[in-house]
Amino acid sequence: MQNFTGGLNNRKDRRKFLKNGIIAAGAATMGTGLLAGGLPALAQEDEKSGRLTRGDAAILRFLAAAEILETDLWQQYNELGGIQDSEVPGGSGSSLYTTALKVLDADMDQYIHDNTEDELTHEVFINAYLASRGADTVDLDHFRTLPSSNATGAQQIGRLTNLMELTVDTSWWTRYRSRAKNPDFGDTFLQAIPTLAVGKHTAIPRTDDDLAGSTLDTPSDHLQAIANTAGFHFGSIEQGGTSLYPSLAQRVTSVEVLRIVLSIGPTEAMHFQTWHDKAGNAPPLTDVDPVTGTEVTFPDLNSSPFGGEDFQTNLIMPEPTVFLSRDLPACSIVRPTSTKGAAMGAARALTASGLFRGQSQEFFEFLRDLAEDADEARP
Repeated sequence: MQNFTGGLNNRKDRRKFLKNGIIAAGAATMGTGLLAGGLPALAQEDEKSGRLTRGDAAILRFLAAAEILETDLWQQYNELGGIQDSEVPGGSGSSLYTTALKVLDADMDQYIHDNTEDELTHEVFINAYLASRGADTVDLDHFRTLPSSNATGAQQIGRLTNLMELTVDTSWWTRYRSRAKNPDFGDTFLQAIPTLAVGKHTAIPRTDDDLAGSTLDTPSDHLQAIANTAGFHFGSIEQGGTSLYPSLAQRVTSVEVLRIVLSIGPTEAMHFQTWHDKAGNAPPLTDVDPVTGTEVTFPDLNSSPFGGEDFQTNLIMPEPTVFLSRDLPACSIVRPTSTKGAAMGAARALTASGLFRGQSQEFFEFLRDLAEDADEARP
């Protein structure tokens, strides 16, 4: 994985890189291919804001990029474990992988499909809104260079994200159960699945070999471990979006842009609560990946040494916790929502998860530039 913080020497160098057509003026080609345009690439040093303030445009561009990346990863999940239809085209499904996912919930294929469609509409809408206001949009197609899964059911196309070498931060599980801690105060939290937070784990079948030993009635422990990994990755991704939107909303200036951010953000919270609920149904098991040799253990979170309020699997509502000041009463909230460095924090968290393993240094510089612009926005 490339170093997210290294690479091009300064902002000006990165600006020159952006001129290569990755951000396009006006109605540029959208990342999904659903919208297209023909205006030329950047002709000046900074991106155009059109009728938006520079800060509002920067925030929306970062959110558009985040939604494009989310769409890319959710499409990979949907191709193998969701419902393929005209709403979310691509792929032909993997019945054995879908069976393993359904151990977490019988409706997992529908939920995956709907989450994918939501992210797709988010990226298309935000880019279309930017274009309608004369601002530059975001197109990441230049970076679709990562390989697809070779399992039957997956499209063989270039990807932006890598679901086959993940390091999943599962501290969101205990964070939302804590009554005394908040990451906005610098607090840290236990990992629900410690072995998933180290090493490299696949969340989708890499080849049909990962399906070996499974039947439509009983997945193998290895395939179930892959599905369990996906279940916790779902929650990890969507809790990030849940925090990102209210964090950046505090920096916008336009009432209309605020309306957009406040209208899309709650849908991310709906996604998160769904996956929070389903992750708790992951069956306990230990598996050693036959390809990498990496071991992962999914414990019974309701049993010792786990258990208690921090790990209880039927708790999915945010427990009240400290907010704004430790001197104020506890309050049930989204966490974190501190706006300082929110975009860069999101970019770093995604990078640390291994989601971009194999991406070019230019990709990391581009993502960093978008995040810096968004974090510099002032209301």
